[in-house]
Amino acid sequence: MIIGTAGHIDHGKTSLIKALTGVDTDRLKEEKARGISIELGYAFLPLENGVLGFIDVPGHEKFVDHMVSGATGIDYVLLVVAADDGPMPQTAEHLDIVQLLGVRHGTIALTKIDRCDAARRAAAEKEIRALVADTFLRDAPIFPVSSLTREGLDALKAHLVTEAATAERARPGAGFRLAVDRCFTLDGVGTVVTGTAFAGAIRVGDEVIITPRGLSARVRSIHAQNRKSDVGRAGERCALALSGVVKEDIARGDWVVAPRLHAPTDRLDVRLRLSPRETKPLRHWTAVHLHLGAAHVMARIALLDVEQLAPGGACLAQIVTERPIGALAGDGFIVRDAAGARTLGGGQVLDPFPPARRRKTPQRLALLACMEEPDPGRRIVALVEQSPYGLDLAKALCAGNLAPEDIALGASTVRVRDQNIDRAFTAAAWDKLARHLLEQLAAFHAKHPYELGPDLGRIRRMWFPQLDPPVVAALAESLLAQRRLARSGPWWRLPEHQVRLTQREEDLAKRALGLVEAGGFNPPWVRDMARTLRVGESELRLLMLQLTRRGDVFQVVKDLFYSRSAIARLARIAKEIEDADGAVRAAAFRDRIGTGRKRAIQILEFFDRVAFTRRTRDDHRIRGDNLLRLEEHA
Repeated sequence: MIIGTAGHIDHGKTSLIKALTGVDTDRLKEEKARGISIELGYAFLPLENGVLGFIDVPGHEKFVDHMVSGATGIDYVLLVVAADDGPMPQTAEHLDIVQLLGVRHGTIALTKIDRCDAARRAAAEKEIRALVADTFLRDAPIFPVSSLTREGLDALKAHLVTEAATAERARPGAGFRLAVDRCFTLDGVGTVVTGTAFAGAIRVGDEVIITPRGLSARVRSIHAQNRKSDVGRAGERCALALSGVVKEDIARGDWVVAPRLHAPTDRLDVRLRLSPRETKPLRHWTAVHLHLGAAHVMARIALLDVEQLAPGGACLAQIVTERPIGALAGDGFIVRDAAGARTLGGGQVLDPFPPARRRKTPQRLALLACMEEPDPGRRIVALVEQSPYGLDLAKALCAGNLAPEDIALGASTVRVRDQNIDRAFTAAAWDKLARHLLEQLAAFHAKHPYELGPDLGRIRRMWFPQLDPPVVAALAESLLAQRRLARSGPWWRLPEHQVRLTQREEDLAKRALGLVEAGGFNPPWVRDMARTLRVGESELRLLMLQLTRRGDVFQVVKDLFYSRSAIARLARIAKEIEDADGAVRAAAFRDRIGTGRKRAIQILEFFDRVAFTRRTRDDHRIRGDNLLRLEEHA
């Protein structure tokens, strides 16, 4: 169990820890010279069945950021109040902080009782009870102690040992995370980071990532709870010797994480609570100091479901940071005012990867409501039900630091997996997407009766920009398996959108296709073919349009049709030009295909029209591979 102190400056926190453990947590020269704690201090008390870890925090108001850094990793708080002073400003602020961070267990130590008579002790206890009346410490025992005379220390120590034996050690999270609060170099060891393990376990030899910078490292050795170990676990103070990085690569506020949890973010959707000690409401876009883990960064708060947040109230909010940090769902945080002078509030992260736009819509707020469900399995199921375009399971598992076995989706859930894509849909949402595809394709056929149909890239751009390409492909394939869609080469169509020719039309088509094929990059116009074939121009034009619906030819401009093989060769030439020059331009294309400039432009405009290329001013850039794949489906 990790116990953190809290309390006002000069109330005896460091002396108490030394009296309990024998360790002086003031290690800096400045701390010993000034007689106050400046940095976090650490001490350990060996027990028969483990080790009690203590984090001693500074009590001065100028070092509240250090106090927050230490408090974010604790399981249990030891609130320290001097009997001669009673509760003071930082007593109340520290109590606010640990409560906002989600700490729910603790004990109160009434120190310096050797300086007071019985009446003053009783008055101090009464003041403490008034302070904690509305907090999780309302029923906590108060232990009168003296670090000088050692009165009451044995009782306090025995109580802490008992609490450690019965403490809940349920730190959620499948992957390893450690919040770095110190980094230094040791001779013969190399780079060492220390911090509290928030989740998971780490072993010697494991690969880790330093986030948010994304540096890779390997664990060379581990000290857990001040003892050499082969493994460090959630809830322990750990010192990790790392290879592959130097001290200058790492700073307080970084995280050491399992590789799959490296996901820096510069915005967080949260449940925010404003301290009841505030005198004014919190307004939208207020500038704040954000403390999360051991990180400290400037940020702004966007209120999502209220216009302003009243003291003591709670709301949904989005915190936008000035630089990326590491954060996952469930992390506690503290916000202080822009001057860093007082604690405004805090809360828990709901979504570390929220959208920057449409963040206040009813749909988005409904998703955030689902994210407040504490049970991971029920939370994921609820999110799937609220996601009409599917839930990104890979992102959801990362955000919640969950393992795949932590979730159980229903049998009717549709799941699309492809490399890095893992998205889940309810059966109703999947059916709705399928109906939308069929309806839009019917409208497309009505508008473009002589086009065979769009390819998957075009389908996604026109009708499903919210979906990943593998999802669109899976949707089309599912409809193909049900015979509700048909495919001709790379093009998709409704089954009824097809051409049936008479024997005479088939014979004429064979002769016409021969002329088009022989024409290569300069095929004959309809009027010229009609004369050659001795048929009516209108009859041949209608036949050629029917052949476009079969995918046998392509109409580049009115009455000018190209064969499949010619279009495939032209597409490859365009790709070669782009690979060499970065874009396709009319002059270079004209020179390669040996036609006039007008014809080259007509072909490029056709490429734009069928979504093989996209035009940007005078440049054409390839956006799909539909025409490059023509001969694969011949």
